[in-house]
Amino acid sequence: MAAKSKILVIGGTGYIGKFIVKASSEAGHPTFALVRESTLSHPEKFKLIESFKTSGVTLLYGDLTDHESLVKAIKQVDVVISALGAEQIDDQVKIIAAIKEAGNIKRLLPSEFGHDVDHHNAVEPVSSFFEKKVKIRRAIEAEGIPYTYISSNSFAGHFLPNLLQQNVTAPPRDEVVILGDGNIKGVYVIEEDVATYTIKAVDDPRTLNKTLYLRPHANVLTFNELVSLWENKIKSTLDKIYVPEDQLLKSIQESSFPANFMLALGHSMLVKGDCNYEIDPSFGVEASKLYPEVKYTTVDNYLNAFV
Repeated sequence: MAAKSKILVIGGTGYIGKFIVKASSEAGHPTFALVRESTLSHPEKFKLIESFKTSGVTLLYGDLTDHESLVKAIKQVDVVISALGAEQIDDQVKIIAAIKEAGNIKRLLPSEFGHDVDHHNAVEPVSSFFEKKVKIRRAIEAEGIPYTYISSNSFAGHFLPNLLQQNVTAPPRDEVVILGDGNIKGVYVIEEDVATYTIKAVDDPRTLNKTLYLRPHANVLTFNELVSLWENKIKSTLDKIYVPEDQLLKSIQESSFPANFMLALGHSMLVKGDCNYEIDPSFGVEASKLYPEVKYTTVDNYLNAFV
């Protein structure tokens, strides 16, 4: 059996990065995390970095702005996973340049972990954000770097704790706002499972130069189904306020960031159906078909924590 690839996670102390570092280490990959020395003075991130060290992760000190440190780190591994946050998507050109110079990387997984940016009907401000990711994809392909794109659709932690309701921190118990007619299927994936599927893909020839779509069967739900699940848990019927598409588009235009971004994401997912279309095998594969052994957390179980 081939040795497991050495994996470098860039952005490992970030929102999804910390789950990816943990999943890589637990799966037995020699795991490396690139950290800035300044991060050590951040109390919460310091604790996280200490937990990485305890689990056998190798820390490499470097910075995206320091090309030499980046090349040096990349030369020590086989696979690079970027988990950089939204504000650093453009900076991935520096990772691409360092990978080209290093010349040893078997695969790059750029910071995706959302909707498939090559196939969507998103409006502003989401469409401009997606375009940044598209540019990174094209740059990777132009340089001939082997890749896998992870289309994990919607993070459970972003959408389920408040059922996409604005300005609340818990799922509703009296009324719920539903974008569109509530009959378009969205996809919700728990962050730990995003990480598990991501690590499964790194050495899999079936995901090479493909998009891996995360669509766990039990978590592909219409919003009406999601509300019904919640109502069954709280043993109560919510008043439902449906927002037609024209009204939603008007709200997006009139709202400021980040409300307009979340509404536009909801429009893409729950009105235009950008999470759930037929996957063309020429460019994509579906994770739960490739890895049926993964026991993912269902939306149904996830919502129990909020009852």
